Amino acid sequence: MNSRFDWPGLMRAGIGGLKLEPGRFWALTPVELRLMLGLEPGPPPLSRARLAELDAALAKAKEQKDERDCRDRACRDRGADHQPGAAAGQL
Repeated sequence: MNSRFDWPGLMRAGIGGLKLEPGRFWALTPVELRLMLGLEPGPPPLSRARLAELDAALAKAKEQKDERDCRDRACRDRGADHQPGAAAGQL
């Protein structure tokens, strides 16, 4: 059988080197195994500055969602005859 993969070598690296259980090893895709072995470039490490950007973006997204939820509740509380756009004839 002609195989592109060195299965004995991959098994030694995954099961022996990475200490994966056989079921976990066989569940991996070749790309996942290569990432775990450090053979594929992965994403760069998360810097403090990038973490701060993500934190700010999450806070802003939560705030916008809260505002939308509040507007939606206010519309429901006013009743169906006072839907947004009703006064402007947009319904």
